Amino acid sequence: MRTQVAIIGAGPAGMFLAHLLRREGIEAVVIERHDRPYVEGRVRAGVLEQITVDLMRKLDIAARLDKEGLVHTGTNLSLDGELFHIDIAGLTGGASVTVYGQQEVMKDLFAASSQRSISIVWNVKDVILHDVSSSAPYVTWTAGGAEQRLACDYIAGCDGYHGVSRASIPANVLRNFERVYPFGWLGILADVPPAEQELVYANHARGFALASMRSPTRSRYYIQCSLDEKIEDWPDDRFWDEVCIRLGPAVTAKVVRGPSFEKSIAPLRSFVSEPMRWGCLFLAGDAAHIVPPTGAKGMNLAVSDVMMLTEALVHYYRSGSTVGIDGYSARALARIWKAERFSWWFTSITHRFPDMDGFARRLQMAELDYIRNSEAAQRTLAENYVGLPMQTAGHE
Repeated sequence: MRTQVAIIGAGPAGMFLAHLLRREGIEAVVIERHDRPYVEGRVRAGVLEQITVDLMRKLDIAARLDKEGLVHTGTNLSLDGELFHIDIAGLTGGASVTVYGQQEVMKDLFAASSQRSISIVWNVKDVILHDVSSSAPYVTWTAGGAEQRLACDYIAGCDGYHGVSRASIPANVLRNFERVYPFGWLGILADVPPAEQELVYANHARGFALASMRSPTRSRYYIQCSLDEKIEDWPDDRFWDEVCIRLGPAVTAKVVRGPSFEKSIAPLRSFVSEPMRWGCLFLAGDAAHIVPPTGAKGMNLAVSDVMMLTEALVHYYRSGSTVGIDGYSARALARIWKAERFSWWFTSITHRFPDMDGFARRLQMAELDYIRNSEAAQRTLAENYVGLPMQTAGHE
């Protein structure tokens, strides 16, 4: 087999890239080690920046998003139970975010890929990237006990943090930057109406909490927990009691309790790998960077990565110039590091750290009080929350 671009991974980065390339007439094959129900069913974040919403409309896959997505023009912060509102739209000239689960995004991407005959190879094993530093790379894998080979011009590594793509770049080439946080998020999904119309990020003496939603009838709640917690130690009643304490009386009065149908604990990590291009291999999405879920930047960064990568590949195939390809890594990283900074900062002011003493706690409280009373501080938060613009391509 041969194609122009081999895409490793059928998550958001890989599938958005496949649709973008198909729209531009560039051949691509997506290779995925799991099956469609597995990829479609992974519970992930659900806050879309405007750049992601606009791309879904551009790709003509936004019918359900426009019907079911919840547009938020603001968000809420809470300090020890005292709630205050950030008017995102008013501070950013009308910008907003849309609550629409990543699972739903994947359903839309896969449904359209079937209609558009986008080639996806499912349930592959033993994926290996070959001759990536040469002008003739190829990918091999096994399926049904037989080895398959795909020759290509370029490889897009969209296979996540644990995938083979980043591991295919020599250790002496990569520079990895990481911060592991000393806590995790215990989250539940429940078919109950949200407590508020917009998200609530709560900083409480007992730890962080988040009141979120997936629809007008489905809610997503999180609490900060230690990394050694076990899900079985958190029955629903205990979780509801704890999240209500942290959200404070004003929000708690509106909380509707109900049985959870999904419960999980996620560790928090900040991670960036540089460069995002080596030879004919490009990294995109979680293969190159991880952000803590505070601020919901993960999938949105994957989208901006593949938009930039598509522009670079289109420029190459139409002009023969490698200027865009050569500049992809630096261009993508410029936006990534700003999102990493915001996610780190937002995490630092909303969570209780194990080594936090009285001085550090007072600084944290002062920071939140400054945000509450400063329009300039609120504008900075709002601009980052809705997503910063992409850097202009070097060949433009």
